[in-house]
Amino acid sequence: MTKISNATTNAQQERFGRAVAARLSAGSHDLPHDITERLRAGRMQALARRKVVQVRTAPAGGVVGVSGGAALLGGGDGGWWTRVASVLPLVALVAGLVTISVWQEEDRTAEVADVDAALLTDELPPAAYTDPGFAQFLKREASTR
Repeated sequence: MTKISNATTNAQQERFGRAVAARLSAGSHDLPHDITERLRAGRMQALARRKVVQVRTAPAGGVVGVSGGAALLGGGDGGWWTRVASVLPLVALVAGLVTISVWQEEDRTAEVADVDAALLTDELPPAAYTDPGFAQFLKREASTR
């Protein structure tokens, strides 16, 4: 059933492509020679870059599509190794995100501990840092240095 519908779809695409090409070619007779030559060269480049897709059946009953040297496998039973290999990147991603989260949390904790230690060992009381006038004084002192 799938092969028949693929063949029908390919035939429809081919007919549509030919109709578009005929419509585009119909108005090209009135164009100057240099423009028609550039269009011809562009057409040749497009045809050279076109990827040809071949469809073959895989030994396990799946479909293999070959396009530009890359094989795409579908269907068939890949076994447990394929399942493990497909889940492995997700596991690595989650482990990396957890590691980054733990690392950032440790950094935040160390920064808060440093600030607390600086406040407790300083000569000024902690309430001085919440005073708006003192904050202005610190900004003015920092700008003069």
